[in-house]
Amino acid sequence: MQYFAQISDPHLSSLEGVRARDLLSKRALGYLSWTRRRRFEHRPEVLTALQHDLDQFTLDQILVTGDLTHIGLPQEFRQALTWLQGLGDPHDVAVIPGNHDTSVASPWQDTFALWLDYMVSDTVSGGVDSLSAVYPSLRLRGDIAFIGLNTGCPKPPLMATGTAGEAQLARLPALLDSARARGQFRVVYLHHSPLPGREKWRKRLTDAAEVEAIINQHGAELVLNGHGHRSHFEELASSDGTVPVIAIPSASALGLHHGRAASYNCYGVERTANGWELTIESRDYDPASGHFNAGETKQLALSRAAASIA
Repeated sequence: MQYFAQISDPHLSSLEGVRARDLLSKRALGYLSWTRRRRFEHRPEVLTALQHDLDQFTLDQILVTGDLTHIGLPQEFRQALTWLQGLGDPHDVAVIPGNHDTSVASPWQDTFALWLDYMVSDTVSGGVDSLSAVYPSLRLRGDIAFIGLNTGCPKPPLMATGTAGEAQLARLPALLDSARARGQFRVVYLHHSPLPGREKWRKRLTDAAEVEAIINQHGAELVLNGHGHRSHFEELASSDGTVPVIAIPSASALGLHHGRAASYNCYGVERTANGWELTIESRDYDPASGHFNAGETKQLALSRAAASIA
């Protein structure tokens, strides 16, 4: 059996010492949100507990599904890089951006270039100078193909929508088809929900219908997202069979004001005679003890045709 984990929306950075000139944009609203609420909700001690909890598992990959920062300042990207380096080697940790990371357009070298080794596909080396050149990404780990989509892009004030875009969606079917031909378990991960109508209008994925249609036609075994800071389990029909679609809460939240405390998921994947067995274990933060503990465990049998599991 192979194992991997998904964590999301850590909002790990601090905005202490931010200069007023850095906030002459949509970032001003994000900074105000941080000063009033987010700095109390998203806590570094929770992330420290998460890293200790992860140490007990032997994982083939850790997926970080966006929103490492609050307002996407260069200083936040540097803080996030230090955190990622503590989380693991770039081979073992795969990152996609979230809407907070892409709040406004920023110089590549000062921002996403710092995370490049944690974002790129296995086969990419050098010459990358934009997110459009990185995604969709592909990492192959044994029987699992991890396919990352970037849905983060600058949007107007008060909008937290995402867009995958035509270029990414044009390349996605071939990645799904080739992984299917290799008989691999296909994990598609993105920040925003790929299911139309599951998020508020200002937080939706604008081309969710197109993403859903591609998965419906070309198949996948699992789709993961974050963004909403809450747990969701839904299923999507595809040409190959049922596809679980799973969202998780923030990895750093204390759960103040009746919110959901931090949680992340560990997944186990095993090939069977009829397809795959997927084990999903929630790891939930307990504010009283300061530790992550085992939560709900779910086991799913995913039936697939013989060609899909060759």
